[in-house]
Amino acid sequence: MKRDFLIVGLGNPGKAYEKTRHNFGFQAVEEIARQSALKLRKKFLINGRLAHGTIEDCSVYLFQPGTYMNRSGEAVARLMRRFGIKIEDLLVIVDDVAIPFGQIRLRSHSSSGGHNGLKSIEDNLKTNGYARLRIGVGDDYAGDLASYVLAPFTSDEQRLVPEILGRVAMIAKIWLTEGLTSAMNYANGKN
Repeated sequence: MKRDFLIVGLGNPGKAYEKTRHNFGFQAVEEIARQSALKLRKKFLINGRLAHGTIEDCSVYLFQPGTYMNRSGEAVARLMRRFGIKIEDLLVIVDDVAIPFGQIRLRSHSSSGGHNGLKSIEDNLKTNGYARLRIGVGDDYAGDLASYVLAPFTSDEQRLVPEILGRVAMIAKIWLTEGLTSAMNYANGKN
């Protein structure tokens, strides 16, 4: 039986959120799609943008939920049921304010850490037993957290974004071909 993988990037839909810190997950999935010559297309039945194809000889779905961050789990659970994706074949990519800008952490079976997107996925899947790749956006904010994560990157940060997204794409490929442990060793040791 063919094994399908699912890589989900979390963010908020709409032009207003495109280049914000909170959409780092969306940007990461777009970079993986670009590198793999896959096209994300809007799919109304699953409420999001989806691409399917082969990456490193693996059958992979790339997905951006069409829901807002705090309801991401609904679309992810629906997609997993529809295509029979197993929990161990799910990788979720998100932003994280608890990690310095540009650093990356890959974990499995860990808490949501207060991230509403991860909390929604855990609530809908009834488990935290999936891989989550967190991209640091830093905590250099004074005041409202929502305003910080929904703001665009600074010009200094924006210059570093392509390199960070390249590393994320490499980690995703290692996860696909060598498994979670190898990907964790690479991701968590290359910061």
